[in-house]
This record gives sequence, C-alpha cells and structure tokens, in this order.
Amino acid sequence: MSKNITSTKRQLRQKSKRIRSSLTEDACLHASTAICDHIENWDVFSASQTILTYMPMQNEVDLTPLLERHPRKRWAIPRILPGNQMAFHVYDPSKLILHDYGMREPSPDCPAIPPEEIDLALVPGLAFDSQGWRLGFGGGFYDRFLCDYEGVTLGITYQSLFFEHVPYGEYDIPMNFVVTEEGIHKL
Repeated sequence: MSKNITSTKRQLRQKSKRIRSSLTEDACLHASTAICDHIENWDVFSASQTILTYMPMQNEVDLTPLLERHPRKRWAIPRILPGNQMAFHVYDPSKLILHDYGMREPSPDCPAIPPEEIDLALVPGLAFDSQGWRLGFGGGFYDRFLCDYEGVTLGITYQSLFFEHVPYGEYDIPMNFVVTEEGIHKL
C-alpha cells in the first residue's frame, strides 16, 4: 500500500473515531434500533440461515437485538487468532469472554462454524463509502476473511460515517451493501 493511502487512511481513522466517540448514548441507541429494523425487513436477512455478526465495542452499532429476536438463525461470532486471523463460533451469550481489544468474543470451546457456511456477513467498520469500501481499525482481520468469502456482505455504520469516498488499497474488499439508520444501500 502506498504511503499516501496509508496516511490518508490514518487521518480518516482519527476523524471517524472522533465522530463515533462524539455520538451520544441516545443517538447510538436510536440509530442501532433503526439499523436492526432495516436488516430484519430485508429479504436477504430473511433468507439467510447462518449469519456472521460481531459484539459491539467503542460506540459501534449494536446488533445484539437481532440475535435475541431471531434465535432460530445460526449466529456466528468472530474470535481473534494469532496472525490477525479470525475463527467463527456459534453465539452463546453465556460463553462470551473479554478480548484484550475490548470486545466480547466466543470462548474457544464454543462450536466452530466454517466460513463457507456463512450466508450473510454483517461487517463492522469505522467508516464506509458509497462504493462499498470499508475503513476498519487497520488490523486486516475482516479483509483476510472477506478475500475468500463468497456470501453477501453488509457493512454496518452510522449515517455520519457513511462517506462519499474512503481510501482503499489492493487488499481491501468492498461490501455488497451498506446499512445506516437511513436504510440499506445497494452498491
């Protein structure tokens, strides 16, 4: 990746973190509720049996109401592995442990879910753009997973972090759709 893209990403990460940390608890709750409603009413969600999601951290959009309201879905939650890799495990709220990064993740003894069984990936990010490009925290965890993933991807973000353009490099993977509190955007 060029130094210019790296620098531009770093600056946008800082800006995005400031925007997200400035959101009030009420604003996050209101937006998260609207985003969950949009996802629930989406035909792709209805047709999906195994869905990858995440446990929110640092003012991220909270999708946990979806897990509670749709217990018949098979929910996959990522667990961080060495080498910036992720493994996916069945969601069990009684077996979540706190990772050093600050998010809850499944205990290693939760049943594993092979990536090829995931129908829909609900992907967090600091920011997204109108072409589906994602700006993450810079670890490359999701990009490593997404480079071989063949299912549908839905980027999850607040409208205030849905930009016209997000810088991207050769290893970045665009989303098929992005959802904000204003609705689902096909890209």
